[in-house]
Amino acid sequence: MENIEAIKKIFNGHSKRIVITMHQLPDADAMGSSLGLATFLKKKNHQVNVISPTEYPDLLAWMPGIDEVLIWQKHHKKSIQHLKAADIICCLDFSVMHRIHKMAEIVKNASARIIVIDHHLDPENFSDLAFWNPKASSTAELIYTLIEKLEEKTLLDKNIAACLYTGIMTDTGSFKYPNTTAYTHRVVASLIDIGINAAEINRLIYDNNSLDRLQFMSFVIMHRLVVLEACKTAYFAISAADLKKFDLKTGDTEGIVNYALSLKNIVLAALIMEKEDRIKISFRSIGEFPVHTLAKAHFGGGGHKNAAGGNSDLTFEATVKKFEYLVKQN
Repeated sequence: MENIEAIKKIFNGHSKRIVITMHQLPDADAMGSSLGLATFLKKKNHQVNVISPTEYPDLLAWMPGIDEVLIWQKHHKKSIQHLKAADIICCLDFSVMHRIHKMAEIVKNASARIIVIDHHLDPENFSDLAFWNPKASSTAELIYTLIEKLEEKTLLDKNIAACLYTGIMTDTGSFKYPNTTAYTHRVVASLIDIGINAAEINRLIYDNNSLDRLQFMSFVIMHRLVVLEACKTAYFAISAADLKKFDLKTGDTEGIVNYALSLKNIVLAALIMEKEDRIKISFRSIGEFPVHTLAKAHFGGGGHKNAAGGNSDLTFEATVKKFEYLVKQN
């Protein structure tokens, strides 16, 4: 689903008021694709504001342009003003409206045309135009592809390239996930040719832990990892009390589920985490195990075949029992 000519007409026209937003608790792909697109559109003389529904992880604070991002929780009135005044709202890295949390009603009722750019499965039909491809490695890769199809690659610069590279690198698990294609590598090579420091970006993302986060990761691996060998499943169950023991920041639990999936002979991994308002669950799998169907059918979520998420209205203990029951039925 592309709508390239219609999008091209919009972006190549007169200056417009454009808002770019992403899913709550944005990861590097959500933020990287949003900032990359924002810089690109500013170069085309549009008035652009990036709004995040929630805080972003500290490890993304270095990204070019992130200091101008409005946080809905902090800049509520200003965010509403921009959304109501917008000609275009670009929704990046999500395709179901609840992913933008409390912003959803404002976006639904806005007079702006909505453009969705995303790679997740099972999209809702809330956009006027969509550039959607579930086979893409990341939304950042889709932004590059969009710029390529618009024949505007000459506008790519180091700042845009750094943002897009970060999104692609993280959503492919440093290029080890099955969503990494030959085209993905060609895109990354092109971004490196622009002059980004790929090694430095890797260091900023993966080798920039706080002591609290490192100690937390050590704690959960030692005390909260459960392995169900017969089911080829491993999971972490982290309670609210566990989280309170450490001075964690937004994004500090990102990637923990991958440690469970890294175990030999494990094909399904999960992170079950008790938050203030809900139980959040992250799923990862290897091969043909479709975690997006598990997330959608039983936890009101979705995502990709090998990476998905959901929520539970049950208690923490009941959610853990439900997960184990479902796994043992397969």
